[in-house]
Amino acid sequence: MTELDSYTWPPAPIKTARLVLRESEARDRAAFVELFASPEVRAYLGGPHPRDELERAVPEVPGRRPGVFVVELDGAMIGTVTLEQRDAERPGRLRPEGGCTELGYMLLPGAWGSGYATEACAAALDWFAVARPGEPVVLCTQIANVPSARLALKLGFTEVARFEEFGAEQWFGEWSPVASRHR
Repeated sequence: MTELDSYTWPPAPIKTARLVLRESEARDRAAFVELFASPEVRAYLGGPHPRDELERAVPEVPGRRPGVFVVELDGAMIGTVTLEQRDAERPGRLRPEGGCTELGYMLLPGAWGSGYATEACAAALDWFAVARPGEPVVLCTQIANVPSARLALKLGFTEVARFEEFGAEQWFGEWSPVASRHR
């Protein structure tokens, strides 16, 4: 169970100007497989998973757990946004005891460069600010992942640390609902 279990999940679908953030459905399975098999998507996330293994392992309704939003454009899944508990044992903490909510996202390559990641992540953060008032969110990305670091700054994340993890230098930032209202 995650911290997000402490309020109603899933929320009603979140609609933005172009997107819908919603709970996963069976029709999203092929897009989930594509996300995790894509070398482009997984370039800074440990590499792609073998497609045949994903076809066997991905459940009929993938990603159905608190904190996982499907990002939908014109009725089709183009990616995910997640707000999940960061493992307290990993480097990067806001409190000595660890435990914080981390924003993550993955979009299919065909959806890159159109501002969908910004729009989807901003909507998820706005929802989170209402669901968990005053609670900060963190984001961690490899320094080499320049687009992700740029997105973090655009969303209002502030760098709090850099560290080595997974064989690469990581950028670790914090988002505060109060400080980020200027987006």
